[in-house]
Amino acid sequence: MKDILIKYKIVFVFIIFIALAFIAGIASGQYFNNGKTFDFSKFNIINNTQASTSEPIDMEPFWRVWALLDQKYVATGKAATSTVPQDRIWGAIQGMTSALGDPYTVFMPPADTLEFKTNISGNFEGVGMEIGIKDGVLSVVAPLKGSPAEKAGIKAGDKIITIDGKPAVDLSTDKAVKLIRGPKGTIVKITILRNGDSKPLSFEITRAVIDIPTVKTEIKGDVFVISLYNFYAQSQQQFNNALKEFVNSKKGKLVLDLRGNPGGYLDAAVDMSSWFLAKGKTIVREEFGLTGQSDGREGKVYRSKGYDIFTDKLKMIILVDSGSASASEILAGALQENGIAKLVGTKTYGKGSVQELVKVTDSTSLKVTIAKWLTPNGNSISDGGLTPDYEVKITEADAKAEKDTQMEKALELLAK
Repeated sequence: MKDILIKYKIVFVFIIFIALAFIAGIASGQYFNNGKTFDFSKFNIINNTQASTSEPIDMEPFWRVWALLDQKYVATGKAATSTVPQDRIWGAIQGMTSALGDPYTVFMPPADTLEFKTNISGNFEGVGMEIGIKDGVLSVVAPLKGSPAEKAGIKAGDKIITIDGKPAVDLSTDKAVKLIRGPKGTIVKITILRNGDSKPLSFEITRAVIDIPTVKTEIKGDVFVISLYNFYAQSQQQFNNALKEFVNSKKGKLVLDLRGNPGGYLDAAVDMSSWFLAKGKTIVREEFGLTGQSDGREGKVYRSKGYDIFTDKLKMIILVDSGSASASEILAGALQENGIAKLVGTKTYGKGSVQELVKVTDSTSLKVTIAKWLTPNGNSISDGGLTPDYEVKITEADAKAEKDTQMEKALELLAK
């Protein structure tokens, strides 16, 4: 190790500097964000040990490989990748996060960080479907309403086998997203396996500019229907506007359609829940550490702000399915367990982990799982999702006939 460090002194000093900077951001994002000083004494990079654990951290292989790449690597053909030292740093950090086995904890280099900010702002170019890892398999959480993916026939729960001929079995969510997205007008070929089918299905989908829909309202007889498609930046205000429409309609029955809603911001879910719950009512619990254990951090309870404009004088049904995830499950679970609404449909996705977006540098970020969500009654959303009060499936025959049996059941219940 000593002779390698001498021979590559300049590289080593550079890497030490970068490593210290990233350890500060990665090991404790909250310190970075709050402007507090991180205790670097916990780490001894030179001696390859970490004082906070009983096991030594052997960094020697990292430095050896770095030096060997400088010595021996020759870029060849299509397999060649960047030899820029900074790109290797990004790759090393991405490898560190992927070693956790958590598809929701990812390090985003500059290009990925910029793309992420663009995505949550409301539009991007692609086919318009939310994807994630479900039971270890790359799967469709939900196609966005009116998107090329939905029009092509992609459905929530579809398991992705290949993307443009590339096997999806070892792809992370982020890598899969990069393959699926692209300039409008171009085509991506996706092969999926659908539950209940023995043969895969292939789709050629033309990419487009995806304007993410948020809210749609309609009236069915004496029932007001709000379809909510996401919990992004603009969702909160648009949902508030939809509720005003509902109040002005003088209808006393409400269907909130969360089917195919992949979620978004926690704050939006808390604010929306507050329109239906008295002040102080539990909306969701945030728990750290393993189930039944504590890692020293105190859990947090998110409570209603108490707008409660309906004061329990409301007949309400929430429609859910396997594409209802994350913030959708928080909102639906809060209103179900507080006795405000009944759930109709099928089991929800079960995305109950909490991610924090941490700024690592001015151009990079870390999306890291920091906790898990529990319903007001303490049920883990990740453990199978939410179970509807009335399970109603839409069969292939129903879909072909454009028959919405879940909505029909909701209207039937509200008519009683």
